[in-house]
Amino acid sequence: MSVPGPSQWLVLIVFVPLLAAVAAVLWPGRGAGRWLTVLTGLLTGGGLLSLSARLLDAGEPVTHALGGWPTPLGIALYADGLSLAMLWLTWVVMSAASWHADAYNPAHGIDEALFRPLWLACWCALNAVFVSGDLFNVYVVLEISTLAAVPLVAIAGGRAALTAALRYLLFALLGALVYLLGVALVYGRHGRLDMHGLEITPEPAMLLAAGLVTAGLMAKAALVPMHVWLPPAHSRAPAPVSAILSALVVKAAVYLLLRLWTWTWPELINGAAWVLGGLGAVAMIHGSVLALLQVRLKRVVAYSTVAQLGYLLLVFPLASLLAWQGVVMHAVSHGLAKAGFFLAAGNIMHLLGHDRLQGMRGISGGPLALTMFALALSAVSLMGLPPSGGFLAKWLLLQAALEAGAWGWAALLLIAGLLAAAYLFRVLAILLARDTPDPLAAPGSDRHVPTAMAWSALTLALGSAVLAFAGEPLLRLFSIGSPDIMTGSTGP
Repeated sequence: MSVPGPSQWLVLIVFVPLLAAVAAVLWPGRGAGRWLTVLTGLLTGGGLLSLSARLLDAGEPVTHALGGWPTPLGIALYADGLSLAMLWLTWVVMSAASWHADAYNPAHGIDEALFRPLWLACWCALNAVFVSGDLFNVYVVLEISTLAAVPLVAIAGGRAALTAALRYLLFALLGALVYLLGVALVYGRHGRLDMHGLEITPEPAMLLAAGLVTAGLMAKAALVPMHVWLPPAHSRAPAPVSAILSALVVKAAVYLLLRLWTWTWPELINGAAWVLGGLGAVAMIHGSVLALLQVRLKRVVAYSTVAQLGYLLLVFPLASLLAWQGVVMHAVSHGLAKAGFFLAAGNIMHLLGHDRLQGMRGISGGPLALTMFALALSAVSLMGLPPSGGFLAKWLLLQAALEAGAWGWAALLLIAGLLAAAYLFRVLAILLARDTPDPLAAPGSDRHVPTAMAWSALTLALGSAVLAFAGEPLLRLFSIGSPDIMTGSTGP
């Protein structure tokens, strides 16, 4: 039997988790679900290694026409530096969060027969989003990710979780409808939906289509002003689910915004760049201020996600290779750090039974030592302190702004960084306080964090912290297939 080539792995990394999800429905036992998740991780990890080697060796994107049908009749799968960065982020976060869930789910009464199929279906959909090159195919797989993520939010039970999940569903369905209206306008005008082949010109119908698609994706990504569903959903979901929602699910929609505005609508970007950048600026400040005001740990982290997603939109007004590299690095480092932070927060809630900050004073020792280390490392990357991946990402964005003479954007980056430091240092100051006795150090207390839960959070936090040490090869990888409008090329 022949070994799959790099382009064939584009198909397998989508269908392996899909088949595993089906198998998890047919064999719903807890042990079967765990092994199916492990097998999915091994097979998709092997495929990503093959794709990475091919991209670095050839220095150009990998494509695969499904069924051998070329575009626009068929659907093409596509992987470049950005795709591979998001696929690896998905693999690392899903693997670590799965390890965390192995211990978290039984302790919190989460039904594995429901959890594993939804989890694997979400993994499949995310992989499909990051390799899809067709507007309608993107709609289908994005809806699969939503229909898997919504019940995962509600799976722990309770009225608050169900309410948050329903609000998420309503925003997601509204976003899907608006997105599909925009796609219909594009198809009616051009008769094709492959993102690379479309040549959109600034005419009224296409401007409307671009606006509709952008608005739909913003609702799914929880970008300001369509972010109101995110804090309740992320704070009420189980810890492993919160981790993938913040690190991956909402980021998939932002990824599509980057793709569409740089692949499909580059002719329209001049007018939209400042609007998108302005929305990113509002998100960075608004989300940070709200994070600073929260009294519950998971809501601090949730509003931090609103703020950190805003950084990704700065690529449009800055429009340079440095900005592109910085945004991709930010997407990866934020994903690792935020997932690690949510898992660490879940560990604290596992011991205390709540996430009220004032009830967490001085809990940094004993059974939470590894968890606190993970939380602190994640905070370092989210604040952008050296030598973390978050620092490298924000430095690249700041350098791009300074080289372009965009002093306003540079000032924004500095202000947002200070606000991130303010709300994260506030959390750390409470957890590390020594003015009250540690409630977990009381005599006779035998509560502990399972090893899998502690080390999965620490693994992700360490990953976010050490990204900067692999900066040069990572930035070279991220640059493969970077859009012409970011490199200054006029294209073929």
